[in-house]
Amino acid sequence: MSGPHLMLPGADGRLHGFTPRAAPAPAPGGAARPRSRTAYAAAHVVADPLAGNAIGAPARLDWPATLAFRHHLWDLGLGVADAMDTAQRGMGLDWPATAELIRRSGAEAAARGALLCCGAGTDHLDPGAGTTPEEVAAAYTEQLETVEAAGAVPVLMASRHLAACARGPEDYAKVYGRLLEQVRAPVILHWLGTAFDPALAGYWGHGEPAEALDTVAGIIADNAAHVDGIKVSLLDADLEVRLREKLPAGVRLYTGDDFNYPELIEGDDRGHSDALLGVFAAIAPAAAAALRALDAGDTEGYRAALEPTVPLARHLFAAPTFYYKTGIAFLSWLNGHQPGFTMVGGLHSARDLVHLSQALRLADAAGVLTDPESAVARMRGLLEISGVRS
Repeated sequence: MSGPHLMLPGADGRLHGFTPRAAPAPAPGGAARPRSRTAYAAAHVVADPLAGNAIGAPARLDWPATLAFRHHLWDLGLGVADAMDTAQRGMGLDWPATAELIRRSGAEAAARGALLCCGAGTDHLDPGAGTTPEEVAAAYTEQLETVEAAGAVPVLMASRHLAACARGPEDYAKVYGRLLEQVRAPVILHWLGTAFDPALAGYWGHGEPAEALDTVAGIIADNAAHVDGIKVSLLDADLEVRLREKLPAGVRLYTGDDFNYPELIEGDDRGHSDALLGVFAAIAPAAAAALRALDAGDTEGYRAALEPTVPLARHLFAAPTFYYKTGIAFLSWLNGHQPGFTMVGGLHSARDLVHLSQALRLADAAGVLTDPESAVARMRGLLEISGVRS
């Protein structure tokens, strides 16, 4: 075919030609886990296209496609972080569907000895419930039991209810201390910044994240035997490094910084971050290749694999950042991991065609389209039903 394969809308309101690169970057073979870093890809969920999945309706999942995507990540050697914000916790995935997801993913992980962590939070409470720290801790405990019963590593997700009722750092210390003294095995804490969820403003009892570093480090130090690590999603590399250097020996800092992940994971002579990233689900082959290069001491190969993915990541996670899930599902669809571009809660409408078109361009440049011609065909169909002749 001569000329551009597709005409994509741009920010200038005009159509621009797009021709994909000749071939995607090669995916690493085998399913060996990285040795030098612990790495989780936060997975999205696939909506059942035959169910309602309207805004405010109970979530109905395409279970075969949802679970197959987790196996895709495991096949590349990555761990899976499930039932977290990438899976639309608090944005369409209700607790009954979440609990079923945890149970099903836990069974799949156990069958193949795969690495799995799952979020435990308080989102099954009504907005007006959980008005005291004690009630919040009890709600956490209910979800924590579901995650532990599934055999997954629990992630104690940041709680909107705790942010609303806590009166200061001491309330956070009380709730997390109570939870950590009862866990069966070490867990992962989760610090989600306001770019991802504005309702979490003032988390840990401080107005500014920089003011909370000592509080967070102190809670972890007081309970270090029960903490595997903390995932930090502040999109601030300097703050992440400052917290990392305050952590007790043996406690990991899992970067959730989808802007600055290459340098944070690589680290320096002062330390490095491990990974628990939503963007890893979108760039899984490149992420796996980069980590294997790092295992081999090939820092140039590591950078060559990850650096081309950064423009894509920064685009997917652009403000309003909490809509990044739409881009993750879009790329999953382009790569053939799900039958349609639909999401629970109707969230597939959260990003416009200009944004999605740029995501396609950047995914191609990063080499993370597994079949560029198929991706072009799918995108052409989306453009046509949206009224764009490409």
